[in-house]
Amino acid sequence: MVEIEIDWTKSVGENASIYFERTKKLKKKLEGAKRALAEAKEKLKKLAQKIEKERKEKRTKKERKKEWYEKFRWFFSSQGFLCIGGRDATTNEIVIKKYTEKDDLVFHADFSGAPFFVVKSQGKKIDKQSIEECGIAAGSFSKAWRLGLSYVDVYFVRPEQVSKKTKAGEYLTKGAFMIYGKKNYMKVELKLAVSCAEGKVISGPVEAVAKQTKNYAVIIPGNEKPSAIAKEIKKNLKCDVDLNEIIRMLPPGESKIVKFVKEKQK
Repeated sequence: MVEIEIDWTKSVGENASIYFERTKKLKKKLEGAKRALAEAKEKLKKLAQKIEKERKEKRTKKERKKEWYEKFRWFFSSQGFLCIGGRDATTNEIVIKKYTEKDDLVFHADFSGAPFFVVKSQGKKIDKQSIEECGIAAGSFSKAWRLGLSYVDVYFVRPEQVSKKTKAGEYLTKGAFMIYGKKNYMKVELKLAVSCAEGKVISGPVEAVAKQTKNYAVIIPGNEKPSAIAKEIKKNLKCDVDLNEIIRMLPPGESKIVKFVKEKQK
């Protein structure tokens, strides 16, 4: 049973009008509540979809099997040759001792402490373009980048010219090697491209990266921190990878983004 309060000082019409207005207000509140409920349900639906998408992406990332060379600096030349380089003294040793074969070429910037890079020949003749690209990588991932240089001298040699043997009284630190015989020098420009494809980050000479993707960032030595560069790349290229993966593929030191190259949408 519903109780209705009546104001006896007012007429029946006035009382009816009061309740009519109250009913209108309650009806508006009810409609507002229904809209709020519908909006809340829609937001929950979108949130659930976002969470499920993130779960799928995480599963995909976990499922992606990394190649053996991804623990090093790496890229494929524009002609398809795999190029690998050391990240530190330990991986420098591994690259030279374990993964360098007789028909490969070994690269090093004319700086102490620079990484060794190797072009894997796989029984094929290494072309001039791949030699130049590996030289660019060897120079760009050296401390020359951190020093803000635009160009640096790089040399390449045959694997048999690289040795741990030293002259009497000399000592080599971990990751360092002696080079015997003639060095083939080249001057390279410090410039790299960075992109994301199939759940992984690609970093290397511009022409090499451009051969694999139409969306990439071109970087040179600059004054922006790796984290800021990585965030800008992730945002502009919509990279579906962890930010740290991008940072890991950047050269040592600060950089500057020259431009973004993107495929034109049809």
